[in-house]
Amino acid sequence: MGYIHVDDENIQQTDTRLATRKGREIILQAFNWESHKYDWWSNLERKMPDIAKSGFTSAWLPPASQSLSLEGYLPQDLYSLKSAYGSEHLLKALLQKMKQLKVRAMADIVINHRVGTTKGHGGMYNRYDGIPLPWDEHAVTSCTGGLGNRSTGDSFNGVPNVDHTQSFVRKDIIEWLRWLRNKVGFQDMRFDFARGYAAKYVKEYIEGAKPVFSIGEFWDSCNYHNSRLAYNQDSHRQRIINWIDATGQLATAFDFTTKGILQEAVKGEYWRLRDAQGKPPGVMGWWPSRAVTFLENHDTGSTQEHWPFPAKHIMEGYAYNLTHPGIPTIFYDHFYDWGTSIHDQIVKLIDIRKRQDIHSRSSVRILEAQPSLYSAMIGEKVSMKIGDGSWCPLGKEWKLAASGHRYAVWYKEN
Repeated sequence: MGYIHVDDENIQQTDTRLATRKGREIILQAFNWESHKYDWWSNLERKMPDIAKSGFTSAWLPPASQSLSLEGYLPQDLYSLKSAYGSEHLLKALLQKMKQLKVRAMADIVINHRVGTTKGHGGMYNRYDGIPLPWDEHAVTSCTGGLGNRSTGDSFNGVPNVDHTQSFVRKDIIEWLRWLRNKVGFQDMRFDFARGYAAKYVKEYIEGAKPVFSIGEFWDSCNYHNSRLAYNQDSHRQRIINWIDATGQLATAFDFTTKGILQEAVKGEYWRLRDAQGKPPGVMGWWPSRAVTFLENHDTGSTQEHWPFPAKHIMEGYAYNLTHPGIPTIFYDHFYDWGTSIHDQIVKLIDIRKRQDIHSRSSVRILEAQPSLYSAMIGEKVSMKIGDGSWCPLGKEWKLAASGHRYAVWYKEN
């Protein structure tokens, strides 16, 4: 049997659950792996009116703190907002524009590891002298050269990993997150490399900082047999769900299971999109209000291409994610770098989602899941198909709302 979960519709509203409870989020990942090479904060400020008009509720920004790597993922001085993406002044101008346009800013929270400033124990750079949060070697896990405790998760090799078991570390991190939230102007938070430390600490950080919405990146490998993706990915999605549960259900998580299955399905294996219980086969099928769906991000796609979605099937992927339950995320490259046609098709799908009030908990009834065809009805108001197979909903009340290469979406007239 699949994972059964009683959702939290009746839980008292709090700042940290409100957006999750409403379930109307549509997120833009507003950068790629090369964005640091450009005047990024200014670029986003110019595009923000279009981002707002397109229907995005939140834009995930790259790590804003000073970092040893230009991309931002080797942070050092967390309180310095001077990065390769632009100055603190330009960042705050962008955040002000976002506030005016009612698009929430999502901070990329990189707290699994932190690059030291001076050599300490063992001749390693595991001290943080001369900058805010001047931790010593006890803030670094013993697995990565420090004097702290063993890691509560997987190690990120090559740099000092933060020991979240230390109360002084957690206190300092919460103060920093509150500063980002209340002083700088970030409202949402994305937790990088969430496999690196216990989920109970994410719970503590969310409770301390009270972001409107938060996502964890819990990314591990799908199940494979003889180098082919297995049909049954229940254990993979269960691990993501266990992580969400351990955050006190305060965080959502990226639905890596759905990405892995969907990018194989669109190659002519659409049968993969229905699990043994007749549900969507990713986290979306078991706990849609916590499943953040996506096709690509700065790691899987962009110039890194660690696990890319097949390019010629991008619109099929968005037709699936934007009509289904869960919380859809759009990748910057697809939206702005792949041409006006892709941009406009995505906007049309977002518009259908909003007009027909598809949300994270919408019902989904899978009608066909064959090698060359997938079709489903969502919330009784939207029908869709992807693949080469011929299909359309029965009844004159269904009107074609959007169509393109190997996809079509219909809505039901009232």
